[in-house]
Amino acid sequence: MKAVVYDFCESRAGEHARKFLGEWRGSLTCDDFSGYKALIASGVTEVGCLARARRKFFDLHACSKSQIGGLALEQFARVYDIEREVKDMDAVQRQAARQYKAKPLLDALHQWMTLQRQKVPNGSATAKALDYSLRRWVALTRFVDDGQLPVDHNWIENQIRPIALGRSNWLFTGSLRAGQRAAAVMSLIQSARMNGHDPYAYLKDILTRLPTQQANRIEELLPYRWQPYFA
Repeated sequence: MKAVVYDFCESRAGEHARKFLGEWRGSLTCDDFSGYKALIASGVTEVGCLARARRKFFDLHACSKSQIGGLALEQFARVYDIEREVKDMDAVQRQAARQYKAKPLLDALHQWMTLQRQKVPNGSATAKALDYSLRRWVALTRFVDDGQLPVDHNWIENQIRPIALGRSNWLFTGSLRAGQRAAAVMSLIQSARMNGHDPYAYLKDILTRLPTQQANRIEELLPYRWQPYFA
């Protein structure tokens, strides 16, 4: 099943994420946003985003040509080279390859970061970049032990980008209910695209069929099950 689900909330409070996920207790790929902490404390497994950690060193190197930043980027690049190699493998093969190739690189990177952190002053830009990774290292490297987990959440960010680009528009949805309806419509549109459908053709077809569709067959209209009426 391929699907993306958007939710509209009045704020960034952590209670919204907890309400949305309910009793679900799986692996959550996320950044260091404090709103997720209660979820993690309740049994959700935190999976870090390696791209976020890499970005700290990219910014560090871009601003000051930091040697530490540059060396860290080289090691992250090697991990991503491995990820490109294992992209089309099944989960079992991917896990084995990650264990054999990526784990030694990451172990060495962790040792190097720990050593460098002892040499730089607290509060410096370099210290902050190192601390982000060191503080979240277990979550950042959890993908190594599970071939089903992604190395980062770039894919999710790509699904959010259409919303983020039009963020100012969502300030004027009219009401909380209107925002929730907009989120539902965007969920259908993006899920239709994800499943290879033309969003306009998909929406036109399901809105035409919806009034007479039997309640026990409503799932046939979901993007990942939909077949055009004329097929």
